[in-house]
Amino acid sequence: MTGPAKKKTALQGVMTATAAILTIAAFSSGLLYLDRLIERPLVTSTANAAGSIPAGAKVRALLAERIDEHKQGVGIVVGIVSPKGRSVVSHGRFGIADPRPVDGDTLFEIGSITKVFTAMLLADMAERGEVALNDPVARYLPEDVTMPGRDGKTISFTDLATHMSGLPRLPDNLAPADEANPYADYTTQQLYAFLSGYILPRRIGVEYEYSNLGFGLLGHALARRAGVDYATLVRQRITDPLGMSSTAITLTHDLAKRMARGHDSALAGVPNWDLPTLAGAGALRSSVNDLLVFLEMALGQRQTPRAVRLSKTLATTLATRRQITDGGATALGWVVTTNATGEVIWHNGGTGGFSSFIAFHPRTKVGVVILSNTNVGIEDIGVQVLRSLVLPANGPIPG
Repeated sequence: MTGPAKKKTALQGVMTATAAILTIAAFSSGLLYLDRLIERPLVTSTANAAGSIPAGAKVRALLAERIDEHKQGVGIVVGIVSPKGRSVVSHGRFGIADPRPVDGDTLFEIGSITKVFTAMLLADMAERGEVALNDPVARYLPEDVTMPGRDGKTISFTDLATHMSGLPRLPDNLAPADEANPYADYTTQQLYAFLSGYILPRRIGVEYEYSNLGFGLLGHALARRAGVDYATLVRQRITDPLGMSSTAITLTHDLAKRMARGHDSALAGVPNWDLPTLAGAGALRSSVNDLLVFLEMALGQRQTPRAVRLSKTLATTLATRRQITDGGATALGWVVTTNATGEVIWHNGGTGGFSSFIAFHPRTKVGVVILSNTNVGIEDIGVQVLRSLVLPANGPIPG
């Protein structure tokens, strides 16, 4: 989520401060534009066959370069999963003033990766017959709330989950008392008031615009249908079945002790973000070890009955797609990029003090997750590691 360099209104100030419940990286020429961001050699090794885990020393050197040389991070943790197993590599610390080393159990805000969980909830509830993917969202809101429509069409759950609802990135009545925690005081009543007065500028289901508002609304509507709050719904349907005990919104005392401090791009400490109304857009905190469990489920490497069921749910999120460019599509909560190696399924995220990236390559059954306690993008690291997993030693670089 980008904004103008100078604050002109309260909303513009929010957009600058919220550089990321970050928008997904843009598509360019049908290829994943992240591939084109790489300005240093790929992390590849002549000893690595496709699907092998890159040498930890090489990944650690990449992290040390980012943190120690370029001063663009405080602590970064990389998790890798492949048919060979899993690996966690970390460098840095909990905070500028906290020397504890980060590791696979350190908690970070994961920002827009939360949207993947929200889409999973939608698919799960559809499989259970609690909702349908194409149900109108208005059906699950109070009767006195008017959902915007256009050309006789209403906004469906699928429209929200593919960023094709016509809703904007943010509501224009978001005016936080504390711009360092911009969503904390945005209320359900404000959300309903915005929806009831908004006129859609784009056609529903046709024109794409990344919308944090849309995913926040999706999580809100699903929680209303389930009769529980969003955090409880995620726990009941996803994290408890997978044993992801370090993924939550409100942290227990033990989890709070493992929560890293967030930092802005100047490496100054910043507050954590709270999203009580728009939780489905970016409220979750998690660890690399927990997100590796999620990736193992996605890749079919966890065979417990509940993990197998959730892997089918995840397949539902990938089955519904809207094409954005020749090589890029949006699925339910995911971005799908196709290149010479096959499909890459991914999402990135960020808050005022954290950055995140998750991706997997179904054909080779490899995946990577990266969490950082600095609001500086780490997508290029993720792409380098993923490509080193996917490509044969000294093989051609697609794109």
